[in-house]
Amino acid sequence: MRPPAPRTVITGFVWASLALAPLVISNWHLSQLTLFFTYGLFAMSLSLIWGHCGMLCFGQALFFGVGAYAMSLVTLGMVPGLEGIPSSYLGFFLAIATPAVAANLLGRFLFYGRGLQGAYFGIVTLAIAIIAERLAVNWSYIGGLNGLMNVPPVNLGLRGDGFEIWDALPVYYLTLTVAVAVYFLLEAFIRSRYGIVLRAIRDNQERTAFFGYDTTSYKITAFTLSAAVAGLAGALFVTQFSFASPPLIGFGLSTEVLIWVAMGGRTILLAAFLGALVVRGLEGILSELLGPYWLLALGALFVLTVIFFPRGLIGEVFFQLERLFQRWKPKGTG
Repeated sequence: MRPPAPRTVITGFVWASLALAPLVISNWHLSQLTLFFTYGLFAMSLSLIWGHCGMLCFGQALFFGVGAYAMSLVTLGMVPGLEGIPSSYLGFFLAIATPAVAANLLGRFLFYGRGLQGAYFGIVTLAIAIIAERLAVNWSYIGGLNGLMNVPPVNLGLRGDGFEIWDALPVYYLTLTVAVAVYFLLEAFIRSRYGIVLRAIRDNQERTAFFGYDTTSYKITAFTLSAAVAGLAGALFVTQFSFASPPLIGFGLSTEVLIWVAMGGRTILLAAFLGALVVRGLEGILSELLGPYWLLALGALFVLTVIFFPRGLIGEVFFQLERLFQRWKPKGTG
């Protein structure tokens, strides 16, 4: 019988450990970890397009923020014509669909229109994120600078009149279940023929196009899927944080997710997910130890990671573990 692949063993161990975490940590730490799961989902959305398609997006928070605002507006009964249906299900649908449609239209404009790639794509998405944040600050309908407050938790009723999931443990497992499901769906996507073509585009777009592939269509699809995942992460975030504000759309959060993914490992979805958890946790520790200088320490760690660990810190750990598995593999298996 063929033994499981090293990556499968590592993946199973990580998700099993997270599933058992409530047995050993307090409710407060459980709530923090649950919030970090939404950041991990967000990190996976960037890992998909950056690590597997070569599109470095400096405005990924735009889709996260749009998802958060869509969920907030629906559940607060602020969507015209849908005021009487503050449904979490409808909120999740719009939080996924709205950024996906926005990314699809934006991708058609950027990729078909100007054929942007590389640094030019990053600069344009950066500008869009900054503009979107300024628009949100001045748009009174979505709360302006103050944002939208008192966003309700996930409600199981079809019309928002059912059981609310607000206790730490059920919220934890709900968010973890969504994260696991999204992870395996994205893994299936990148392991498919479609994912192989995306990696070919990442490595050499011109050569891939030479072989007859519509590279622009592939990139738009990946960009759309990435935005949908980011929107879902934003929706989950706002149901826990109960507050949506313009910084969720802007450049600051877009920069943070780049750090999470780079330090975790941009070519491995699970490494990117764990990168968000580790960096967010590390930020709290460093701020306690170093006070206002914690950002300098985190920046230095990021620079060192990029220079010495191009696979990312967690990606490097995965790589070394896989090498150990290969050494210990019994003879006659393969």
